[in-house]
Amino acid sequence: MSRVRGEQAVSRRKGGSHVSARPFVIATFAMTFDGKITTRHFTPVDFTSREDKAHLIRQRSLGDAVLIGHTTLERDNVRLGIPQADLRQARIKRGQAAYPLRVIISNEGKIDSRLNIFQTDFSPIVIFSTMRMPQKIQEALRGKAILHLTKSRQVDLAAMLRTLRKDHKVRTLACEGGPTLFRALLERGLVDQINLTIAPYLFGGGEAPTLTGLTKQFLPASVKCRLTNMRVAGDECFLTYQIAHRRR
Repeated sequence: MSRVRGEQAVSRRKGGSHVSARPFVIATFAMTFDGKITTRHFTPVDFTSREDKAHLIRQRSLGDAVLIGHTTLERDNVRLGIPQADLRQARIKRGQAAYPLRVIISNEGKIDSRLNIFQTDFSPIVIFSTMRMPQKIQEALRGKAILHLTKSRQVDLAAMLRTLRKDHKVRTLACEGGPTLFRALLERGLVDQINLTIAPYLFGGGEAPTLTGLTKQFLPASVKCRLTNMRVAGDECFLTYQIAHRRR
């Protein structure tokens, strides 16, 4: 079964050398036949089935933490919880907290403290941003989240992952986008696994983002992936790929 094999893959890599310095990063996306992850209006994903939405929650439940970019968080206004009691029980049996740590990344830090995620306290929230975050927002968020602010203009993603591993004991990180964050992680060799749902739709157009966003620029180097699992449910195909990291 796909979920079990995914858990085994994560388990095997927890003892690997590179995960001692940073978490094992799993990105989960759904896309159309023509590679679009949303419409040109960046509307929340609603073109996939209930099975795909359940699949996303299952993948989220495997992580010690779940990561999301500020733009995606603001657009979807999600809480990043685990609604299913059986998945929470499975986490506890694996030695995890009932809910994953929730991690938000934002370079400018203009985060609305009224978003749904801040109205729930089932797990801690950690925000990685910069000193560009306005002082009023810092004050509004300090009672709701742990803030890691850097003096740089942008968050250092590799440093962020090292902090999650060292300070927050995160060994497996579930990334839920968006495409700008995913591309930035991918460019730096910081993604280890991709879960991809192919939905039976065609959007077309050049203004709807793909997995790597709207930019026409190529990645700095091609990324080789290895298919490790495939499952078909209804008209959707669920794929799992491992990233073949280049030796440095």
